[in-house]
Formats: sequence, C-alpha cells, structure tokens
Amino acid sequence: MQHEPENKETKKVSLTVYIASLLIVLLVAVLGTVLALNVTGDSDDQADLQNETEEADSLLGTESEDLADEVDFEPLREVYSILMTQYLEEVDSDTLIEGALQGMAEAVEDPYTTYLDEVEATSMNEDIEGSFEGIGAEVMKEGEYVRIISPISGSPAEEAGLLPNDLIDEVNGESVAELSINEAVALIRGPQGTEVELSIIRGDNEFTVNIIRDSIPLESVVYEIDADNPTIGYVHITNFNRPTYEELVDAIEALQAEGAEEFIFDVRGNPGGLLDSALQLSNIFVENGEPLMQSQGRGEEPYVYTASDELGEFKLDQESVLLINGGSASASEILAGAMSQSADIPLIGTTTFGKGTIQNVLDITGDGEIKFTAGKWLTADGTWINEEGIAPDMEVEMPDYINLMLVNSEETYETGDVSEEVYNLEQILDVLDYDVGSVDFTYDEETVEAVESFQAENELDQDGIVTGDTARTLVERLRELIEANDAQYDAAVDYLLEN
Repeated sequence: MQHEPENKETKKVSLTVYIASLLIVLLVAVLGTVLALNVTGDSDDQADLQNETEEADSLLGTESEDLADEVDFEPLREVYSILMTQYLEEVDSDTLIEGALQGMAEAVEDPYTTYLDEVEATSMNEDIEGSFEGIGAEVMKEGEYVRIISPISGSPAEEAGLLPNDLIDEVNGESVAELSINEAVALIRGPQGTEVELSIIRGDNEFTVNIIRDSIPLESVVYEIDADNPTIGYVHITNFNRPTYEELVDAIEALQAEGAEEFIFDVRGNPGGLLDSALQLSNIFVENGEPLMQSQGRGEEPYVYTASDELGEFKLDQESVLLINGGSASASEILAGAMSQSADIPLIGTTTFGKGTIQNVLDITGDGEIKFTAGKWLTADGTWINEEGIAPDMEVEMPDYINLMLVNSEETYETGDVSEEVYNLEQILDVLDYDVGSVDFTYDEETVEAVESFQAENELDQDGIVTGDTARTLVERLRELIEANDAQYDAAVDYLLEN
C-alpha cells in the first residue's frame, strides 16, 4: 500500500508520505472480525470469542429452523417458480438464487454487509493473506457511486493520483449506479497488465483516468531514519494484515539499531484490515492492563480488550507521534484511539474516516459466504466514532494543491482550448512556479510560454503542447512538490524536537 522499497532486505523507502492516496486492488472493507478470525488474546478472550462464534454458527442450525417457522417463504418460492417456468427466456437457477442472496444482504442498507460468491470470497481471502491483482484501493458503495475510502500507497491507483473520497462514476464506460459493491469491484479488478478506465468525480470536477492493473504485494510496513534528524525514525503502516505485527516490530528494532530515539508512525491512507492485527499493534504502545478498545454486539454490553503479553511481549515507550487523515479507517482508527487515549501519544493531521463497525464472514450452503456487520467497536474510553472519526490533537492540513486533478497523458491540450482541464493544468504550472498569467480556463499564449519553459527545464520537446511525456512529467513534478512539502510530517518532526 505504499511504494515498494528499493532494498527489499532492509525494507526502506523514501518519505513518500501520502502524496495522493491512490487505488490498488479494492480491499472491500475487510476490517477483520471478532467472530470469524482468531484474535490473539488470553484464554478468557478466546473463550468469549469461541462463544460468539458458536452463537453465530447456531444461526445456521437450529435457530434458523425457529426463524423459518416465523417467516413465510412461500412468496420466494412462487417468484422462483414463475421465473424458472414462465419467463420469456430460459433462466439459470443459480443466478436467481444468487440474486436473492445479494438482495437480502443489500436490503439492510449497510455498505459493509454483502453476499460473496465463490470468486469474491476467494478474492477477499487473498487480500487478508497479503497479495492480489488490481488497482489498489478500499471502496464502498455510496448512492449511485463507488466511493474511495482510501487508496493504497504504492499502488497503480496512487500512480494515477486518486484520492480518498473520490467518487467512481463509470468503469470502462459502464455506470456503477445500479451495481452492487461486489459487481463494481469485479469490474475494477482484473489481471495484472490489463487496463481499466475510471470516470472520477472530485468535488465539482469530473475526469477520466486509465490505470494499468498490477499484482500488489501487501508489505504493510516501510521505514527509514529521518534525513535531517538521525534520532527520529519514520514508520509508515499501510495495512493491517497477518504479518503486520512482526513487520512493525522488525522495523522499530532496526531503527533503534540505527540510533532512533523518537518515532513518527503514519497510518494516513491506511484503510484498515484485520482486527487481531489492530489489537496486536495497539498493544505495543499501551501498558498491560490498560484498555485498547471495546466491542459490542447486538443486545450485549461492551467487551473491553486490554493490553497483555498474550497479544505480544514487545513494547515501545519512547517518544512517539501518530499521523492520521481522512483516509485512515477502521483498524487504523482502533490504533489511533488506543495510542491517544491509553498511551497519551499525540495524533497529528486531520480527522479520520469514521468506520466504527465490525464485520464477520460466515460460510453458507454452496460456495458462497455472507459478510455482515456483526457489531460495533468503541475506543478505549467507550466512544463510538462511526461516521465521526477521530480528531487529531494537532490539526495540520496538507497544501491545497494535493487535491489537483491529474493531467491525462492521452489527451492533448493546446492553444485555444477552453475547459476545466486547462484550468487544472494552469494551476499545476502555477504551483510549480511557471508564470501562466491569469489562472483561468483558457489555453492562451501565456500558457504556451509557461509550458515551453517547463519543457525546456525538463528536456522535453518544446512545442508548448501538453500531452504524453509532458503530461506525465507535470504529474511527477507535482508529486515531488507534495512530498517535499508534507506539512503534517514536518509538524510531527517539530513536535518531537521540541519535546
């Protein structure tokens, strides 16, 4: 989810601190689950989880029979029979059954509850294990659109410049308005090396981006020593999957060996992952016996998870801060809540996404699964952050130009053009310190001169036209500018140096 480090042995990467969160293979809200996934904890925790699992499983057994006695399924049977025997064209029975299953999941109007067919279930399991093919972003269905919760660092989507809260309107020309989230994800995902075209809405602007899908290894932790302050270690956590705890411990120990005495941890653009991973990481920063988070199922009192050696014996008590933003979701928010409320570690950045629910995945008859919201989680002090997020202790905004749109290298922009795209292009040139005169919607002579100056300084053909290599180089220079002006990271460094 972040850029792959050049040196795989040392797992280091340049400080590409969240330039413009982009897409990778849509992780489809895999916050893990108290019920279906093993949570490392003490024996009481395990017993509690086992009881919850047995209760959930019983819904598929005797309790389902009791429910069947209370519900009249005859209308379903009638519709099935009518469509199978009287519909104009021959209908596949499996298609009808899957449609009914999808409809029931969608009827609860929860973006995180969905029926998964065999292919989708396999895809989700691949995400959990740490690799997949696609473009790279966590998404959810929102009305007629697919909303990007957070692009994954280092993904093809990041290279395309997509951001949290971008709305996907069309995939390869097909509207997503009537599609379920799984159907939309199936369109966006695809084999490595293939191309997908996305129609994106960002605020009042609309644009199209073409992305080459790739195989995405989910190495979830990258790190390095700050270039100017050798006692500060930087650790970017990009996902919460099975190996993340070990990767984080290795990263901290490696940085300590290099002289790190203070740490900047970064979950900006991190869409979350497994609950057990969130608990393990939180445990690193919180003293044993102190609360990490709480979970609450239907009709139950909140259950408090506390720090203990059962979650891991490694502890860090050196001065630290955590960077957060609107792309920090679910497991990232569990970590942020624990670090802030139980370890008094400052949060720097902007308010997090606000996903406070827990999903469970259960097998059903056949090859499918049902992923559903089984409970909610609360922060250590009992706050439910759903749709509210966690506010930082120190609010620091990134520069406005982080929200500029990409320049489509397959289009051509030249003298006489008047459009939103030209306005965006002139804004990019302006922030890169090329004089375009008045920043407006018109590609005039001053725009041409600015483009020619840019082309000359970057050893490109000086024709005053933006397309191909000129467009790609503009995007690269904008990305470098954002990386060099990471106000949130700079604020974290200043805080550590002052304290």
